[in-house]
Amino acid sequence: MDYEAIIGLEVHTQLLTKSKIFCSCSTQFGAKPNQHTCPICLGMPGVLPVLNRDVVEFTIRTALATNCRIAPSNRFARKNYFYPDLPKGYQISQYELPLAMDGYIEIGSNETKKRIGITRIHMEEDAGKLIHGENLGHPDSSYVDFNRTGVPLMEIVSEPDIRAPEEAREYLLKLKAILEYIEVCDCNMEEGNLRCDANISVRPEGRREFGVKAELKNMNSFKNVQRALEYEIKRQVQTLEKGEEIVQETRLWDVNSERTISMRSKEEAHDYRYFPEPDLVPTVISEDWIEDVRSKLPELPDAKKERFVREYGIPEYDAGVLTSSRSLADYYEACVRLFPNPKIISNWVMGDILRELKDDERGISECPITPGHLTGMLRMIEDGRISGKIAKIVFEEMYRSGKMPDEVVKEKGLVQISDEGELLIFVDRVIEENPDMVEAYQKGKTKLFGYFIGEVMKASKGKANPALVNKFLKDRLDCNV
Repeated sequence: MDYEAIIGLEVHTQLLTKSKIFCSCSTQFGAKPNQHTCPICLGMPGVLPVLNRDVVEFTIRTALATNCRIAPSNRFARKNYFYPDLPKGYQISQYELPLAMDGYIEIGSNETKKRIGITRIHMEEDAGKLIHGENLGHPDSSYVDFNRTGVPLMEIVSEPDIRAPEEAREYLLKLKAILEYIEVCDCNMEEGNLRCDANISVRPEGRREFGVKAELKNMNSFKNVQRALEYEIKRQVQTLEKGEEIVQETRLWDVNSERTISMRSKEEAHDYRYFPEPDLVPTVISEDWIEDVRSKLPELPDAKKERFVREYGIPEYDAGVLTSSRSLADYYEACVRLFPNPKIISNWVMGDILRELKDDERGISECPITPGHLTGMLRMIEDGRISGKIAKIVFEEMYRSGKMPDEVVKEKGLVQISDEGELLIFVDRVIEENPDMVEAYQKGKTKLFGYFIGEVMKASKGKANPALVNKFLKDRLDCNV
């Protein structure tokens, strides 16, 4: 029997506000444990929360960027559960009246475009962090750091429209790009600023009813999300084919064993005993506020991608890669302004630059080759001062040292040889040293021409002007045919 996966994602994003959602404590990452706390975020008796306006505005911004309907009035609720890192014994979240609903994100290319619905976007506060004693030399103890308690979160819940792990990864990458473009989250998964849980079930193809779902947690990268979903699909299918039942539960992804492990039975909404937060009034959002936020939105990834194709004449695939992050798109456009040959720029950025950055696990903002470095080198190729082969050497040295291209060329003596007399010395030497190859070429094996070019370039250590080498070789080799 063939089975179909039904996947929905819940993404928690930490918002880029300077202070927490209900108090003035700092949200800065990396402070000593329990330094960024106060009676409000520690849940002391008699304190009252005050809503951070920036949290609401950031959520409105996200709602507009993901095509959501914004509720004119939304309300906070208490979500009751008891974890050691939740000082109040409840979390202030939203339940029945979230800020935004009924949105969507589109994934895929123009030919394979698919719309993934967004059920809701709501605001809530984060919990603290448990630090287990084995990391501190006390294996029988655990400690609690409340710095993260009260940090503002936005939860983005998708519809169960995703049908494959690859689609889930593509959805997350698209959502990450949007959040970075609108500057509401830095999406640093290592610091926990972007977290994803997945709800997944399988059903026989053709059946309308959903199967019993499992919730997957502890996936700290998009690659792990994809792997966890792939494993869980196989596990659920195998369970059903054995005639056994799927149990609704929460499962953890174990990175080392690359399998999901049962954590606990899944709670239902009524287990949290939601009720309206009595210390906060409903939040009213006016149309004027929404339009003011809309007017400040930057160009979003889809619009930028379409513009790149239209304005720069590059393929849709190139435009998709280059607009996958705002900083990468900005880098590309800065290069094009300096050297208006969009496709050549695209090739170098997508090839050499992204390859080096991936190997070093760096982002484009950390790239030692600035737009000035790259375009300066490309201008040297265009002017005939260096060849494409020499440019690879120059690029590697620029990336390693941060030096400008003309400085690298001067230091290493890489200026391209274009002098006719000097080039003819290399050409004549190669011809004299390969009489059999010359004879074969002149008898019709013209594909050997590439061999001669290669030998001349080798003899000149890559410095010979390829266009002139081509011309001089052709003159010499064809003169006696």
